[in-house]
Amino acid sequence: MGLEVNDELTAAYRAHWARAVATLCRWTGDVDLAEDAVADAVEQALRSWPRDGLPDHPDAWLITTARRKAIDRLRQDRRRAQRTELVARLEAVDRQATLDQVQVATGDDQLTLILMCCHPALGVDAQVALTLRAVAGLAPAEIARAFLVPERTLQQRLVRAKRKIAQAGIPFRLPPDDQLPDRVGAACAVVYLIFNEGYDTTRGEDLLRTDLAAEAIRLGRLLVRLAPDDPEVGGLLALLLLHHARADARVDAHGDLVALEDQDRSRWDRAMIGEGMALLDRALRRRRPGPYQLQAAIAAQHGLAADAADTDWLRIAALYAELLRLRPSPVYELNRAVAVAMAYGPDAGLALLDRLEATGALASYHLLAATRADLERRASRPTAAAAGYRAALELATNQVERRYLRRRLTEVAGDQDATAPPPTA
Repeated sequence: MGLEVNDELTAAYRAHWARAVATLCRWTGDVDLAEDAVADAVEQALRSWPRDGLPDHPDAWLITTARRKAIDRLRQDRRRAQRTELVARLEAVDRQATLDQVQVATGDDQLTLILMCCHPALGVDAQVALTLRAVAGLAPAEIARAFLVPERTLQQRLVRAKRKIAQAGIPFRLPPDDQLPDRVGAACAVVYLIFNEGYDTTRGEDLLRTDLAAEAIRLGRLLVRLAPDDPEVGGLLALLLLHHARADARVDAHGDLVALEDQDRSRWDRAMIGEGMALLDRALRRRRPGPYQLQAAIAAQHGLAADAADTDWLRIAALYAELLRLRPSPVYELNRAVAVAMAYGPDAGLALLDRLEATGALASYHLLAATRADLERRASRPTAAAAGYRAALELATNQVERRYLRRRLTEVAGDQDATAPPPTA
């Protein structure tokens, strides 16, 4: 029976990549070898699964095939240390396990892989790239596109990261308790960045990458298992759930963006919102507020509001002020300006935008121009609003956002501005 490569195969690949890499890492202790072997197995799946159909146990199939690919690689690589020992170990596993008996990686194995990728010896850029490749299974070209770097640069980043792990002799095991807080903090930052790219994709024809957002949530759940008493870990997962609960309402039937105030709240996932609220409540009770908890508290205000008019913008503005006190950021300044505008009127928000623009910190960020345009529109100044929408269109790279900005531009300036120039960034 055949298989549609772009649906079942992609779903199986996404679902089983991390488990396969983690299993190979457990056997070999070598993240580079594990990732390459699983990539070889996926290439074989791309050839055989569409022809033969999806195996009964796709994860076990990938792991078994990857193990044999790893043996092939080791036999050909005379430079790799402990080559003979690793081949013997993998061959012993291969002899002992049938396809139905393959021991798939546990959640702990996947956590160990995440924390290995987020080792403090690596910079944040390398941690993100390695986690997206080894744990989430994204191709280098996808990662490069998501974070606006050339693919060659991304490939070099991955090579350096894996070389550092090998040279430092980082073992495949959970770090000791005294090293856990720093490692978990780095892992949280990586998961947050992965979710952000899934929630609002930088480029392409879709606003969302739900697979990427779902992967971030899966990783967040693993981190909560590892550090259940860390309020920021719980706050991070709450934040992801509260945002992702709105995913179905963020685009319409045509794939066009729907602004928060116009969303059909009956399409919000109330079970997910409830889970996020419970996690946030549990985290806040520890009385150690942090940036993830505060962002989750802001998202919770939208979840609590029966409709857009019910939103407590005063509370949101106050939460942003506290967030900025803990972690200054021009993006948080921008979001606070929106909250202030909604609470006190557009001119109050525009005054904050003036101060933010004077710093030059977000000069190439399309949402700064889009926010100014929206506040000018709310203040009934269509000429200024149109200028803002044109500026935002010059910078926006996601096609869904560009269509939304064009619609707004047409509303304030007329049909003559419906066709906007292509993005320059």
